[in-house]
Amino acid sequence: MAEVDIAQELSRKGADVEGIVARVIAEPRQIPALIEGVQAPKGTLRYGYEKVLRLIAERRPELVYPWFDVFAGLLDCGNSFLKWGAILTLGHLASADTEGKFEAIFARYYAPIPGPAMITAANIIGSSARIVRAKPHLIDPITCEILKVEKGRYLSKGRLSPECRNVVIGHAIDTLETFFDQITGRPSVLKFVQRQLKNPRQPVAKKAARFLQAHTV
Repeated sequence: MAEVDIAQELSRKGADVEGIVARVIAEPRQIPALIEGVQAPKGTLRYGYEKVLRLIAERRPELVYPWFDVFAGLLDCGNSFLKWGAILTLGHLASADTEGKFEAIFARYYAPIPGPAMITAANIIGSSARIVRAKPHLIDPITCEILKVEKGRYLSKGRLSPECRNVVIGHAIDTLETFFDQITGRPSVLKFVQRQLKNPRQPVAKKAARFLQAHTV
């Protein structure tokens, strides 16, 4: 499948993204063209290229890993959609990271958790369970970063939003539960979750109650 074919396919309404992913996995020589496309200065096709690369990274991370630095660069991208995609892709690539590249960008990757963008923080937290599976030695540092949500300051339409903070806290509880038994500092996590029993967002308070029921005697 030539580069022009990928572009034509992605430009169609209802494009068969899954089909493109399968074909590129079968012919990885197409990946450099997708990488070039996602780095274009403008154009809606960038989002299609990004999605294809993200799905390939999820299924065959070793195929996309040579371009780890490209996605690391997108963490600073002014385009939120490309940034969010890069966050997810880097989470997938952690399992193929034999060179410690993720450790080198750890601080940059987790820096947005305290705010101000709720979706950015949620994507980072959501990817953390996958990163922990690939790099269990990072469990405690990742836990410390996730716990920063409690003092996070998130904006909605330019204004501080306590509700956005509560949504992110809910994501934090979900993620921490996936590897809670491996965390060294479990008491600090339990105290964090206990405080959420009084969270004004009812689904978050319920998550906290279920978490504590499962993890305390």
